[in-house]
Amino acid sequence: MMSTSPFPTSQMKLRTTIGPLQGVHLASAPNRKILQEASFLNYRSRPFCSGHLVRQPSVSLSHGNLITHVLKEGENMATASYDAAVEGLKKLLSEKGEELQAVAAAKIEQITAELKAEAIEKPGFDAAERLKTGFITFKQEKYLKNPKLYGELAKGQSPKYMIVACSDSRVCPSHVLDIQPGEAFVVRNVANMIPPFDKTKQTGFGAAIEYAVLHLKVENIVVIGHSCCGGIKGLMGCTDHGEHTTDFIETWVKLGLPAKAKVIAAAGGASAEDQIKKLEKEAVNTSLVNALTYPFVKEGLLNKTLALKGGYYDFVNGSFELWKLDIGVSPTFAV
Repeated sequence: MMSTSPFPTSQMKLRTTIGPLQGVHLASAPNRKILQEASFLNYRSRPFCSGHLVRQPSVSLSHGNLITHVLKEGENMATASYDAAVEGLKKLLSEKGEELQAVAAAKIEQITAELKAEAIEKPGFDAAERLKTGFITFKQEKYLKNPKLYGELAKGQSPKYMIVACSDSRVCPSHVLDIQPGEAFVVRNVANMIPPFDKTKQTGFGAAIEYAVLHLKVENIVVIGHSCCGGIKGLMGCTDHGEHTTDFIETWVKLGLPAKAKVIAAAGGASAEDQIKKLEKEAVNTSLVNALTYPFVKEGLLNKTLALKGGYYDFVNGSFELWKLDIGVSPTFAV
């Protein structure tokens, strides 16, 4: 939330630039001295926290009528605070006499009023307020209107699905598939990957899939890829060797290298865009195969208590595909 003063010292920077002054005779020494001490052509303020405000009043100056913004000779105002700028102005005004003081004071009042008005009209993004209003909407429109559902959820959960989806902010599975609370146990990560079974690596995912299958008794594991996936695009640019430029991302997406090899072998002559789109789907199949390396998943599949499915959400065209893995891949439907 914005403080009482719209321009707190810690959030403001002032930048002044010097340009030609109209109507001022530069020949005289007094005028040259004044120009060194004061320049008012461009005034810009930029708060660090929320958005930015820009004011650029340009003023024609005549001899003996200097106004607008102040720059003490040799001083760099680029990092000065709002308060420091005002203090500098007061000092100059005290030195230059009543005429300059009256005109400049009026201009400062005008600029300050404009900046305050603009700050009120264009508030910055308030992260906490957005979450607060979001929860209020959820509580009023969903929670309070479905007491039976949330009463049951208070007792426990028994989801039918474990969904593995990408962390991409555009592809929330609950939103895309209209999944209600309690219906799905969801794990999201970069490029919707399932790593192979390993008790010493990727234990975060291992814990999630173990809990879903053995404790929640989910009946379906669904891995959902999507269009325009940055993780898959990064995978396409990865190689088996070479130095990494990231601490975690490249190591993670390389889980999909088998899928990349398959796409290159089958569609090496296709455009880069087509290869990436094919890889977005093939990486889903690689994750489904990796799921079979977990003993409890393989057992559930053989006992027909668990099914593995792949999905692909194209948010560019508004379509969704779903297929089933029965050791081999067979299409189920596409809409």
